[in-house]
Amino acid sequence: MAAAARKPEVLAPAGALPQLLAALRHGADAVYFGLQDGFNARARAANFALADLPATTARIHRAGARAYLTLNTLVFEPELPALERVLRAVAAAGVDALIVQDPAVCLLARAVCPQLELHASTQMTIAEPGAVPFAQALGVTRVVVPRELSLAEIEQFAAASALELEVFVHGALCVSWSGQCLTSEAWGGRSANRGQCAQSCRMPYDLIVDGVRRDLGDVRYLLSPKDLAGARAMPELLRIGVHGLKIEGRQKGPAYVATATGGYRRWVDALATGSDRRAAERQLAQDLLAMSLAYTRGFSDGFFAGSDHQTLVEGRFPKHRGVCLGRVARVAGDTVVVRPDPDGRPWTGGLGLAVRPAAPTGEPAVPIDAAGAAAPLRLEPGMGVVFDQGDPESPDEPGGPVFFVDRADGELRLGFGRPGPDLTRVRPGDRVFVTSDPALAAAVQRELRDADAEPSGRNGLSLRIAGAAGAPLVATATCGGFTASAATASPLQPARGTGLDAELLREKLGAFGGTPFRLDALDAEALAPGLHVAASELKELRRALVAELLPQLERGPQRTLDARPALARVRAAQTVTAAPPAAPTVVPLLRSDAQLEAALAAGCREVELDWMEFTGLGTAVARARQAGAAVTIATTRIGKPGEEALLERIRRLAPDAVLVRHLGALMRCLDWRRAGDTCLLHGDFALNAANSLTTNHLLGLGLDTVTASFDLDEAQLFAMAAHVPAGRLAVVAHHRIPTFHTEHCVYSHLLSSGRDYRSCGRPCERHQVALRDHQGREHPVIVDVGCRNTVFHHAPQQSAAWAAGLVAAGVRRFRVEFVREDGASVRQVLAAWRDLLAGRCDAAAVGQRTGATSQFGVAQGGMALLAE
Repeated sequence: MAAAARKPEVLAPAGALPQLLAALRHGADAVYFGLQDGFNARARAANFALADLPATTARIHRAGARAYLTLNTLVFEPELPALERVLRAVAAAGVDALIVQDPAVCLLARAVCPQLELHASTQMTIAEPGAVPFAQALGVTRVVVPRELSLAEIEQFAAASALELEVFVHGALCVSWSGQCLTSEAWGGRSANRGQCAQSCRMPYDLIVDGVRRDLGDVRYLLSPKDLAGARAMPELLRIGVHGLKIEGRQKGPAYVATATGGYRRWVDALATGSDRRAAERQLAQDLLAMSLAYTRGFSDGFFAGSDHQTLVEGRFPKHRGVCLGRVARVAGDTVVVRPDPDGRPWTGGLGLAVRPAAPTGEPAVPIDAAGAAAPLRLEPGMGVVFDQGDPESPDEPGGPVFFVDRADGELRLGFGRPGPDLTRVRPGDRVFVTSDPALAAAVQRELRDADAEPSGRNGLSLRIAGAAGAPLVATATCGGFTASAATASPLQPARGTGLDAELLREKLGAFGGTPFRLDALDAEALAPGLHVAASELKELRRALVAELLPQLERGPQRTLDARPALARVRAAQTVTAAPPAAPTVVPLLRSDAQLEAALAAGCREVELDWMEFTGLGTAVARARQAGAAVTIATTRIGKPGEEALLERIRRLAPDAVLVRHLGALMRCLDWRRAGDTCLLHGDFALNAANSLTTNHLLGLGLDTVTASFDLDEAQLFAMAAHVPAGRLAVVAHHRIPTFHTEHCVYSHLLSSGRDYRSCGRPCERHQVALRDHQGREHPVIVDVGCRNTVFHHAPQQSAAWAAGLVAAGVRRFRVEFVREDGASVRQVLAAWRDLLAGRCDAAAVGQRTGATSQFGVAQGGMALLAE
């Protein structure tokens, strides 16, 4: 096979030191990790201490890898001084790049140290090339694209963007778009945008169709995707030219990191060098098998081939299941007889990677995991198995280590030690999964015990040798951007023999064994021929070069820190003015004709229309204008490559304002303004404005108002409002919080056999679906024009208790939102909020009249550990 044009980085996760060592040992080009000190989207991982960051970075650099630090959460107003202190320490520690969600981190990082490399986290939701100018203006050089993009969409993105692209290729899939999940906040009183994900997608749900529970058998985990294994997509990703291949898993163990990093390292190297494809695929199959035993919920291609709602979510288990061995044929005393599954994957079932597509070069498709032929799982004594009986969360699910294995007539007979699993509960037909391999775990543990033996020779260098008779021999070593020079103590003398030739110099000067360096190139053109110096001096010369290069390598890129207070400078540069004085107003966001009629009948002079499927939107706009109301049209929450026409449909309706929900829409609407359009632009909650730096940055770009993030509690909101000019901050005062926003369509998956909108038959047009959680609460599911699902909270919440304070803080725009409410509910909520703002009732009366819970954002603010 042909070699790839560019060899991308294999980027491995490290939630703690053992995982870091495993990643480096198995060939990671870069490692990403977070701090114990906050601002880290994996708060439950062990993480790394800020005080140890220079030593951690040095270790990574010695292994020839790059150190990427995750500061990938939203930042609250009181935390901004602490964030500046962290950024100063990080910049001095030699970290190669920051992975960032909140624009405020970029703004402060650039003020602290302009040379800091910035990568936009998938949490920033840069999903299309149209959003790239926003990232570039922040100093971002790489975008971690959302997992929901297909290969075709990634290629469109790459073709239209000058920024580097990084792509998740392995690990857990969030069912919600990253940065857009508010489920933990709504249901758990904490924020996924703060690294405190409650894993609500891994919980069981009942499907409610038109008010009636639909029996789905043992399919209960309706929002729990399989894990991603992007091996089949790798040839295309290399052809497209992405810069980073990212493995998810900062909360996984060392065995997971070792198997995933090593497997993708070998596969990328084989593809990049054009080595034998069949041999590489046989190795890949073995590696995928090891990855499955380390951790998998079942593998899928994710969204690389586009949406496939029938395969992304299996729905039978939410946690590690390993490799499907087969099904129980019978139980005979203290043994269990297992027969291969009839689906043709008896020993490697669950990998979901049967055959790769034909390569662009026309190479024939070949199996990488066909029926276990390439990578059969050989069950051995000691391996752990579990008998799946449809209740994976049961604490006493039968299973345990296998004591002996007999193979005969295509069946396996499994025996167990004592105490072993309760075989009286094992039934014919139960699926059997192999969940662990002690030999694999032991191998990784042996590597970790040998932690002092760091990988050596990972940093290639070039040597230039110069010298003349009577002068010292001078060697100059270059490694990346680092340089060292050294000279022999004695001058060069005429040689009795051939003298110092290239072979001898390579032998003596290139012997970097046991150091982080290796000799890649040697240039001796500037060395006069026929000269000699003692071998001991050459060895000493080599040691001197290492001694000079090593601290540079460990320290990383040289940077200049600006000692002036950064926060004050960023604030001073944001020259946003207050809005013209105006009375507080209640603006309804509506999603149906009945709601619109109720709002117009109530005398609303402005309405926001969120016609999620866009069907009938033009008629609704005309109806509102007929009634004399100003019209704001909401964009979708996500814009993917190829969806630009949706914005043009909005523009053709000539709205008075646009409710901007994603960064691509923001940049295009600003282009409309420059082209002469006069519509107002209101930034919505989905832009994740959680502090004044981000809010004022968005306002400075051209937004007229910005809606406060739902991640804020009341104290954090008021702290932010104190630094935002009056009239420019909006709040959602009454709403059902949108919890999941997902590319996966529950309607298509469970009410059809179609893989996407082209084959599902559009059951969303005939039915209303809700998801009932384990507490009996029913959460409505609404489909938008992009066939994305939004799961809304079962009950509304409202912030009437803080309305007077918000008005005093300069808030003038109070939005009340509706999902499936009828016209009477719309009139009731509008009347209550108008009375509140006019002083005709108090907050308690609003709660009684609307039935909404009194709450703003999270139940308790999750402040970063360093915040003051």
